[in-house]
Amino acid sequence: MSNLVAQADQSNWETEVMQSSQVVMVDFWAVWCGPCQMVAPIVEQLASEYAGKLKVMKLNTDEAPEVAGRYQIMSIPTILFFKDGQPVEKLVGVRPKPQFKQVIDSLLAQQSANA
Repeated sequence: MSNLVAQADQSNWETEVMQSSQVVMVDFWAVWCGPCQMVAPIVEQLASEYAGKLKVMKLNTDEAPEVAGRYQIMSIPTILFFKDGQPVEKLVGVRPKPQFKQVIDSLLAQQSANA
């Protein structure tokens, strides 16, 4: 995992995600999940491309089941996007990178329009 993607867990969820002033992309994943491994390089690329504009986190659902449960994560990978502490977009399953970029660009445009 690159240094641009931070580990989210029960202990830092509040400060890193809920209180973040940036748009936060959280990849809910697990070690044993094949599709999660397919999404991981895309998540890394997006973290690099949007460095400074988007906070990218990964949350291992096996290690933080209470956080995953709070957002009704039923299947992984699930990518949730948070703005002002609220989930605003959700992508479930393996998606092509342009689909991620479309959601991110839309959220960042909304954020800069509201700034």
